[in-house]
Amino acid sequence: MENQYPWSTESATRRLAEVKNRINSNEPALKSVFTQTFFDEAEEQLSAMSDHKDSPLCGALISIKDLFDVEGFVTRAGTKFMAEDSPANMDAPPIKHLRDAGAVLLGHTNMTELAYSGLGLNPHYGTPENALKPGCIPGGSTAGGAVSVARGIADIAIGTDTGGSLRIPAAFNGIVGFKPSQSTVSRRGCKALSRSLDSVGPMARSVAACEIAYKAMSNGAANSGVKVSKEFIIPVNYGMGDMEAPVDAAFEDAVAKLQAAGYRIQRKSVEALDALKELAVWHFSAVESRSEYEQVYQTKRDMMDPRVAGSTRMGRADDVSAISYRQTLNLRQKLIEQYADEMGSRILLMPTVPILPPAFSAMEDDNEYGRVNLQVLRNPSIANVMDCCSISLPYAHAGETIGVMMTAVGNHDLSLLELAFQCEALWKPVV
Repeated sequence: MENQYPWSTESATRRLAEVKNRINSNEPALKSVFTQTFFDEAEEQLSAMSDHKDSPLCGALISIKDLFDVEGFVTRAGTKFMAEDSPANMDAPPIKHLRDAGAVLLGHTNMTELAYSGLGLNPHYGTPENALKPGCIPGGSTAGGAVSVARGIADIAIGTDTGGSLRIPAAFNGIVGFKPSQSTVSRRGCKALSRSLDSVGPMARSVAACEIAYKAMSNGAANSGVKVSKEFIIPVNYGMGDMEAPVDAAFEDAVAKLQAAGYRIQRKSVEALDALKELAVWHFSAVESRSEYEQVYQTKRDMMDPRVAGSTRMGRADDVSAISYRQTLNLRQKLIEQYADEMGSRILLMPTVPILPPAFSAMEDDNEYGRVNLQVLRNPSIANVMDCCSISLPYAHAGETIGVMMTAVGNHDLSLLELAFQCEALWKPVV
């Protein structure tokens, strides 16, 4: 992939100074984007930049979701109860790979507590405003990361994706979000929500920037030999029935351009997605988050976001027996195999989310919050449950920007990125 990156070894010092000035001047658009910055350490990285001058990531400015350990800093995971924990004594492996490639680490970005929501709201540290729509939510859970890229602070944001937490905020803020195959990027040194579904990946303003970050983070684990076909399937039986009119119009315009360029597109039922409707996907985050944070849940629940600790999320684990959870795991494995057999090398094509970013005011009602959260998680969570790789690309149409999502069976990562690069050029997205 040929691309002129916005960063360089020569410009890194100037660009870091500009970023520091914007953040330290309390620019309103950057409110609640970062929970802490690493500026002193970033200056030290600049002084050692010559050691990495041959790396394509040298001089790139990187923001880090506050789930990842960064040496010398406390990892809060969007919580108050972790705020006084000891600083990390080493970088999480994917963060270390980026540092070793000459990337400059800017700071920890804000997020939904424990990454347990697709909307991005945080009652403890505030919530960053959507970069495209004033007064609207950023999407989550990697909320601050998406806004840091969309606002031109970070070249690349590193986050996690359990049910869309990279791709939802990417779609809402007009950038690219890539969820890799889970096995290709280490999750050590990253606070877990669901060990079954969590994946680690990048967001950026271009596919090429996501690819270069992914290659560094995966440290050679990406599979370059498995190719996707240039054939898309739009499922008529899942996730396409409740689109807002601007999303529908933009998606159909993007599809028309693919067809005009010669790509084959089928609209058909995907049987594995009918089976997915019977899977209790909520078991994964509810049960597995409790396994990670049960002591806090029992003793410090008053310090937690009520929407995270409440009866519809972590509290719901009390309704799950060991047998039913094991049955959910078994059914998921069958679905992974069924989906892979049915899709092969073809690409699932859908809107990333069926709606435009809702206003903050609409999220004040708990019932509406819960409904919208499920709605935005539905389409992207396919990739997590089915153990796939998936990417959201921005597409601008009639004054609105949506996310168009392409999902491939697992371990097609580099080939999916190559296809996404071609589609990005065809669609000429907002950059």
